[in-house]
Order: sequence, then structure tokens, then C-alpha cells
Amino acid sequence: DDAALEVMLTWIVLKEKFGIMPMVRPMKGDWMQALDAYDAVLLSRYTFSTIDVSRFAVIDIIDEWYDLTLLPFVRELFLGWNDKIDSEHEALVGNAGTVADRQALNDLRKWENCTRVVKDCDIVIHLAAKVGGIGFNQAFPAQLFYDNAIMGIQMIEAARQENVSKCVIVGTICAYPKFTPVPFKEEDLWNGYPEETNAPYGLAKKMLLVQSQAYRQEYGFNSIYLLPVNLYGPGDNFDPSSSHVIPALIKKFTEAVKDDKPYVDVWGTGLASREFLYVDDAARGIILAAERYNKPGPVNLGAGMEITIRDLVDLIVELTGYSGKVQWDKTKPDGQPKRSLDVSKAIQEFGFEAKMPFRKGLEKTIEWYQEHSGILPEPANLENHC
Repeated sequence: DDAALEVMLTWIVLKEKFGIMPMVRPMKGDWMQALDAYDAVLLSRYTFSTIDVSRFAVIDIIDEWYDLTLLPFVRELFLGWNDKIDSEHEALVGNAGTVADRQALNDLRKWENCTRVVKDCDIVIHLAAKVGGIGFNQAFPAQLFYDNAIMGIQMIEAARQENVSKCVIVGTICAYPKFTPVPFKEEDLWNGYPEETNAPYGLAKKMLLVQSQAYRQEYGFNSIYLLPVNLYGPGDNFDPSSSHVIPALIKKFTEAVKDDKPYVDVWGTGLASREFLYVDDAARGIILAAERYNKPGPVNLGAGMEITIRDLVDLIVELTGYSGKVQWDKTKPDGQPKRSLDVSKAIQEFGFEAKMPFRKGLEKTIEWYQEHSGILPEPANLENHC
């Protein structure tokens, strides 16, 4: 089907464009899980050191690289790879087929796992993070600080010891000061303290910029640092205990339509603003930076747009078809007052510009959730959300 072909094409692009042989075993019966949690460690030219990269599976520039008329050839070639991928996966994880087993195998808080995943790599792209929305940040500030700091610090050091040629660190917009002038410019990154609910996470990630620059100065280690805005798209985390604003709102209003609820509660005043980057654009931006950028300064990765939470809610209400009332719970925090990036440096340094129109991206995300909401996993134990 189309989903299977998209995943196959992705693998072809990884192999032919970047020289990657993914050591990932697709789960039977669901090709879109081919790059799912904990199996998704690519141990060849690039390593995506992440717990969940399923949202990075399909890059929207695939059709620029491959003529879709070649799909029969793609299918034949993919089937030829399958035995190799199965044997490599078996050698890596044995019979460790459960989520808990895979989580233990790829827990980057453990030094031995970091050294294993970077072995024989030329480039490491570090995406792993323990993340959540405002409520999650308030509940687990210590875990957010420690887990994100230790994963990143160890991954960079492991990559250096392995003589990896390049390390791409994906940070967070939460590292910016609370009252940064809009649009956020990279030179403003150190001009204040982050918004309080984001500070433990944002500062843990920010320390990886310090480490990257220090390693470049002392060791000549080529490590770059990217600052993406809030991401969204198909395959997002819709667990209400830990999700970010877009998936949380999509879930609320989709279920409100289904259950014919007369009103929906939404946190805050709706006056805060945010910028959002579609996941396929984010994946493309990361790859372009990996290919073309080799300087110590951080680079924003965004769409160059801004929308208030109130306007976002109105748009999701429209797209989900909800006809009830929205009740704003002003006793809940808004988070950072404004977020929008100056994206000129990414354009200048490695030619990245976002392509997905925001409304269309929301439509695709809502459609994905509505198609998959009946088969999504149960909400995760927050203590294990890493």
C-alpha cells in the first residue's frame, strides 16, 4: 500500500543518498512502524540516537530524488534487503522483542549503550530526549534535567572517543530566555533565564551547546547545534499526560466530537503565541545541516510563522468539526509568552526553508490521528516516558 511504499522509498533514500543500511526490523503487519520506538537506531554512516524517530520516517523531498515509476524496482530491491536487515537486527538484539527489552538496550543514560550505538559511525545525529508539555514539565523537573543532560553529555563524549567525524545535536527552543524579543535570534540565547516550567529541560539541552563548543575548541571535534521550534505531525505523541499543545488539542476536540461534549476545557488564556514546524520539514532541515553546516554557532530551525494559542484552538475546532464551546482555564499557566524564530541563518548557512503550509500540516496530523486513534497504545507510565 502507499504507506509501505513510502517507508520503502525512505529506506532507499537513506541507502542511496547517504550510504545508510538501516539496522531496523519492520514490525509485522504495520509498515509504518518500521522506524518505531527503540528499534530505531541506525548503525551505519548516520546514527539517529533517539527513542522515537517514527515521525522522521518519511521525508517530503523523497519524490525529488526518486522517480515514482521505479516503485516495482524499489519493491524488489527492498525485499532483497529484508533478509539482511532481519539478520542484523537479530545479531543486535537477539530475542529482545519487548518494548521493555528494547528500552533497556537503547537507554542512553547508560554509558555502555552510548559507546555501542556510535561504534563505527561517521556521523551521529542526537535526537533523544525526555519531553512533555507544561503539566509534564511541572511534575518531573528533576528527571527532565538529569535524563536529558546525561544522555547528551555521554553521547557527545562517546562520539568523540569513537572519532566520529561529525555530531549533530538537536536542542530546543525552550533554551531561549523567557522574554526573548520576537523573532528569536541566535545571539539572544544567553540574554536571560528560560521560562520557569521549561527551565530544567531547556537548560539541560543548552548545556550540550556549551559542551559542543568546548569540544570543538579543545579537541577540534566537529559538533553542531540546532534549535528547533515545537514540532508536530503524523505519529506525534497523543498521550494527554505528556503531549505537547497540538496533539493534546487534536485529541481533546476529536474525542469531544465523538462523544458530543458540550464544552472543552483548554489551559491558559490563549494569548501566548507559538511557532510550529512540520515533522517532515524538521527531518529535512536536520539532514541539510548535517550535510552542509560545520560551525560552532547555534542555528534556529523553524517555519518563520507565529500563531496565538487562541487562534490555534479556533483552527483545530474548525478542522475537527467541533461545534461546542471552548472554556479557557485561566488558573493554568500559559508557558513562555511568545515564541517565533528568526530563520534567516538556516537559509543562509545550509539552504533550509520549511515547505509545509501550517493549515495543511494540521489537516494531515488530524487525519492521521483520526485514522489511528483506535489503535494507539495506552498512555505511558510517566516515570518511564524517556
